[in-house]
Amino acid sequence: MRFKLAMCALAAWGVVLSASAMNRWEALSMLETGDDDSAVGRCGEISRYQIRAELWPGGNPQNARAALSVARNIMQTRVARFQETHGRSPTNFEFYVLWNAPAEIDHPVPCVAERARRYANLVERETHQAQAAASFRKTTNAS
Repeated sequence: MRFKLAMCALAAWGVVLSASAMNRWEALSMLETGDDDSAVGRCGEISRYQIRAELWPGGNPQNARAALSVARNIMQTRVARFQETHGRSPTNFEFYVLWNAPAEIDHPVPCVAERARRYANLVERETHQAQAAASFRKTTNAS
């Protein structure tokens, strides 16, 4: 009986963890604005991702889907350039630096590096928790 109770509790914990898993885009939005679609930055950055106004192609920056599409397009070019020069995909830390200060990718200033560490920790913490839950489910199903 105790075993079944423990299994139910752990399974519920796994569901909660997998439901809260955060990808790079969710973490970026959370870190930049707390998911605030109407946020405007100090330098006029717009949308939940804080996209510089001169990079915004038009449309409603308060539309979360439009903002995500624009952010992905911006990062597609930056990530491709990074892969060409570094021969690999960027880490979560480097992904944030590419987003926030692409010219500083190899030597980010301390304030950018600190935000990049916070971003990477957020993404990686959620990823590790989701992987642990999936591993537990796999082990439980094999029994």
